Amino acid sequence: MPATPTAASLFSLAGKSAVVLGALGTFGGLASRVLAAAGADVLMIDGDEKRLAGAAEALATGAKGSKVATHAALPADAAGMAEAMGKAVTQLGGIDILIAASGSNIARPTVEMTEAEWDGVMATNVRVSWLAAQAAGRVMIGQGRGGKIVLMSSTRGKLGLAAGYSAYVPAKHAVEGLVRTLGCEWGPHKINVNGLGPTVFRSALSAWMFSDADPGRSTRLGMLARIPLGRLGEPEDLAGALLFLASPASDFCTGQILYIDGGYTAG
Repeated sequence: MPATPTAASLFSLAGKSAVVLGALGTFGGLASRVLAAAGADVLMIDGDEKRLAGAAEALATGAKGSKVATHAALPADAAGMAEAMGKAVTQLGGIDILIAASGSNIARPTVEMTEAEWDGVMATNVRVSWLAAQAAGRVMIGQGRGGKIVLMSSTRGKLGLAAGYSAYVPAKHAVEGLVRTLGCEWGPHKINVNGLGPTVFRSALSAWMFSDADPGRSTRLGMLARIPLGRLGEPEDLAGALLFLASPASDFCTGQILYIDGGYTAG
């Protein structure tokens, strides 16, 4: 009979190399800390070189032995993404984990949204996720040791919204389709591809919704009426799910979206 797995063996990332795209965002910063705390070496990718250096220094100080590297760029094409992933290979020795935490939204009535705005939302959510997965997947397939890819969806990848989200909702639906098709395509290479689908979480972009003044208060109350656990999310609520999808604990899980939403999508 095989030995019963321990929590340490299931969730350890010791000896793994991870890439976090969008490392200066709320979720990307959390991902970097969670992965390093579990023992992974981390390449942090984002566009602000000065802030990135500070974040990397802070992460290395608290990571207790994990190597931390940076790549100051916002890759938006295949060449730029290949360069970023190449840095992970040279600096960290390969890629075992990719967390693609980039994304954006413009909440605007459909009749007022411009083509450029719609294209921008689709690009930062879908195109960048596809490019990152493609570049990391090439490395992982070449390495021949499998890997973990986590893409960022949303509850809006499953549900619509009353108004103003005619770019964001299709974008997150597309990300979820990408998760499923890559999970099938890369399963033979032992590459697990999954997605996280949060509801509203506290961040710089959502701070207005946590306000006691309107429109934040009224918007929040409307959301809370549909969340069984009775609150909006905090960044730390994503930590366990992220570690699960990045670790050996999820070795038989691929092509799935894990909604971290207080029960919002259950109703």
